[in-house]
Amino acid sequence: MAAEVKLMMTWDIVPGREEEYFEFHIRKFMPILEKMGLTLHEAWLTQYGDHPRLTVEALIPSLRRAKNILNSTEWDDLGLLLHDMVENFDYKIIPNRTRWQM
Repeated sequence: MAAEVKLMMTWDIVPGREEEYFEFHIRKFMPILEKMGLTLHEAWLTQYGDHPRLTVEALIPSLRRAKNILNSTEWDDLGLLLHDMVENFDYKIIPNRTRWQM
């Protein structure tokens, strides 16, 4: 059986777009990720310090499935939707551990 992985995504919200971003996050971003087969696991909003404003974890059943998702047109389309509302977007795939991870 393939090992589950985490997709760790980080970004900053473009100043002045916070309300629009959070509306988008709930109504479009989360449903699109779930439709692609990701299970949203945790999210953190940084209030203080020099770190990305948002960190979001999504679980994916296998590394193979993660690679398929990240190479899909749906992933590219999601990036285009995010483009006007976020900056410094970054992501990485890591093994899923039961403890807190960065």
